[in-house]
Parts: sequence; C-alpha cells; structure tokens
Amino acid sequence: ATFLPLRNDLGDPVAPEEEWYEVGEEAVSAVRRCRSDGGRVVAVGTTSVRTMETVADGERGLRRGSGTTGLFISPGYQFAVVDALLTNFHLPGTSLLQLVAAFAGRELAAHAYNEAVRRRYRFYSYGDAMLVL
Repeated sequence: ATFLPLRNDLGDPVAPEEEWYEVGEEAVSAVRRCRSDGGRVVAVGTTSVRTMETVADGERGLRRGSGTTGLFISPGYQFAVVDALLTNFHLPGTSLLQLVAAFAGRELAAHAYNEAVRRRYRFYSYGDAMLVL
C-alpha cells in the first residue's frame, strides 16, 4: 500500500497503510555495534527505514519488538536511527518518494529524479536503485 498515491481519485489525502515489522535482538545488537564502532546505519529499502524509525530507542539505537507501523516520513522529519538509504526510484505522488525527499532533501531528490528520468532509469520495484548518503 505504500506504493499507492497519497491522494484518492477525488484529490483527498490518503495516509499510507501500515506495514508489519519484527526487530529481534540480533538487529538491536548490530546497530549498537555499528554505533560503537563509529559506523553509519544503512537502511536497505523504505520498509527498513520505517521499521527502524518506529522502534528507535531515543539514543540512536533500536528496541526489540514486532507489530505494525503507520509512520509517514515526509520532509522535515528528524531521523533517529538511519544514516543512509539504499532504495529504488519510486513513483511520483507516493509516500515512498516523500520519504526519499525527507532523507535527501527536496532539492537533491528532485535533481536525482530529473536525472533518472533523463537517463531513462527504471522506476518502481526491480528498477534502478540509488544510495542516499
């Protein structure tokens, strides 16, 4: 559902649907080790971003847990855990593109997407990808 447009056919806003997540002790420990070694936490995919930001412990780490997240990340959001993002190019008007713009900034995201269109990159699942640092 996160691939759906943020507006319905009448132009009314629509919140993205919730996604299931499960974060175990191994992930919590990996982020803790990464931080203690001075590394950066790289999320692979937008679901990973939403998950880690949902279970953030307030100290740049994670808490164990499972459930659903309805977290909507848009420009202005302050990231608590994620330092870099590997993701594909998302369709216009979706919550996923808003998440990318929140992470990269609107101007840089717009520039990257304009370049992707110019170079005929493939959008959507199984398309081209980008690393946002």
